[in-house]
This record gives sequence, structure tokens and C-alpha cells, in this order.
Amino acid sequence: MPKSDHGPSIKDPEQYEAMRDDGMSKEKAARISNQSDNESRSTVGRRGGDAEDYEDRTKDELLERAREIGIEGRSKMDKGDLIDALRNH
Repeated sequence: MPKSDHGPSIKDPEQYEAMRDDGMSKEKAARISNQSDNESRSTVGRRGGDAEDYEDRTKDELLERAREIGIEGRSKMDKGDLIDALRNH
């Protein structure tokens, strides 16, 4: 049972709460839970894991990805900070 009513913006509150309990950001948990409402959870879960490790990317590549998803303050971050921000966004 969900802990609270998240309103109509959260399509799968049970999965959302589970991901939030695991420490995922609100935005990322909402994106994943809403996508798994449109598709099966197993389909969404299989989709992950194909991306290159952040550690193997250049700082410029990390900055570009941070820009794409709207991470603020990215220009002042070093590579480690960018990786942390991307993982926790």
C-alpha cells in the first residue's frame, strides 16, 4: 500500500514508493514508475544496463548528458561530481 497519495502524476505508486525507499530521487522514481505503467515492469527493467559506464566517459560527454537532463550547476562540477549528479538525478 502506498505511503501517501501522490496524485495523478504518479501512475504506479507502489513501485514509486519502493524506489524512493531505496534512495532514488523523486524525479527518477516517477519517470520509471510511470513508464512501467505504460509497459510491463519487466520490459522497463530489461531496458537498463546498456549504457557505457560514467567512469569511462570524458568530462565533456558527462557535461553534455547533464545538460540534456537539466542538471543545474554542472559547469562548476568536476568529473566525480558530474557522475554523482547523473546517478542521483
